[in-house]
Amino acid sequence: MSKDTTLLFCDRCLTTLTPGSGDFFQVHIRAVADPSPPEIVDSRPVEAIRQEIKSLLNQMEDLSAQEAMDQVYRRVTIHLCNSCFHDWIEQPAGR
Repeated sequence: MSKDTTLLFCDRCLTTLTPGSGDFFQVHIRAVADPSPPEIVDSRPVEAIRQEIKSLLNQMEDLSAQEAMDQVYRRVTIHLCNSCFHDWIEQPAGR
């Protein structure tokens, strides 16, 4: 059996983590922009809606595909030592 030589550190306190020792948590975070469909007001003229879409596309013009995707969906994996995990899981927003 080969040993993994990848160094892992706690993403909060930078403590060295040892794979296989049970001294850390691997946390997967999935963030999705508001998944609700947009409110469409039927009373607006089609041209006004078309203009709003063009305006949004102009705002996104200089974004790479990845930057645009990051605005609606992000998936991140972090590693937390046991101590940091227990603090984080109780107050993930840091309040």
